[in-house]
Amino acid sequence: MRPSNYRPVVAISMGDPAGIGPEIIVKALHRHKIRERVCPVVVGSVPILKQASALVGGMLPIEAVGKSLGEQWRTDQIRVLDPHRYEVVAVQPGVRDAFYGRMAIESVESALSLVLSGQAKALVTAPICKESAHLAGFNFPGLTEFLADRCGVRQAKLFLWSPLLKVIHATGHTSLRNALRELTVSNIIRTAELGREIWRKVYQREPQIAIAALNPHAGEGGAFGQEDERLVLPAVERMKAQGFKVDGPVPADTVFYKARKRMYDLVVALYHDQGHIPVKLLAFDRAVNVTAGLPIVRTAPDHGVAFDIAWQNKARDFSLVEAILLAARLAAAQNRTGR
Repeated sequence: MRPSNYRPVVAISMGDPAGIGPEIIVKALHRHKIRERVCPVVVGSVPILKQASALVGGMLPIEAVGKSLGEQWRTDQIRVLDPHRYEVVAVQPGVRDAFYGRMAIESVESALSLVLSGQAKALVTAPICKESAHLAGFNFPGLTEFLADRCGVRQAKLFLWSPLLKVIHATGHTSLRNALRELTVSNIIRTAELGREIWRKVYQREPQIAIAALNPHAGEGGAFGQEDERLVLPAVERMKAQGFKVDGPVPADTVFYKARKRMYDLVVALYHDQGHIPVKLLAFDRAVNVTAGLPIVRTAPDHGVAFDIAWQNKARDFSLVEAILLAARLAAAQNRTGR
């Protein structure tokens, strides 16, 4: 059958072969709720995915497809587009290696091509090892920055989405010193705009947004620093003038508690760990990384390669399942609104 708007084609890159990506992909694609709502195509090594399927006791056959995905879509197989031209023997779990890093990046590039060409409606990326990728010549801090570059976007934002908390980050994979340099009024506003746009696509209503304070107790009137009064307050005032429902600066030691209590729908975190720590504490197995600001839909599980348990059939697929389902939901919203 031809994939419908309600079952969008989702391209899933394999991730680092030495990590948990291949096994959690096979596990996720055996779930009925995935096969009922999504037309998935995995982009990666057929031999490695067959090894992963044997490891986890997969019942669905791994079937190679060509660059043209075709119109027939079956739910009784795992379709794989293999962009690699390598002889692949048994994977060495947990090894940081340029060969594995190259495979991971090539999988992402080929999966992205499917989305940019219109053959797929969304991209889901399994975890890569940044060290292996850098050994292979990957010159980006992470996939967020890489995808922004490939899509011609000046800046993309890391948005952590979970049932309990939704947090978008004004700065991402950079040192705290650099994050402070990157924080500007316009950066904070743009971050809130991108989070608001994704929220409204999914829920079709206006979110209540909180801007987390940078300093303890929002600076205590300048006693602990002037940054909140200099950066956050002007951003909040301008956003309110534009019709945003927004508060801030809200002290960071209470803002996530308030969001957990549904006082806020969305929190803007000002640096990486400010947002990641509460989300990973409350929703480690369910959180999804959404890249905001791209012209395409991209999601990813909010965890790494987990080398310590890779290829032991211990990895849980919960976050990847949520990433695939959210990608399908965002793709359907994009199709509905035309943007």
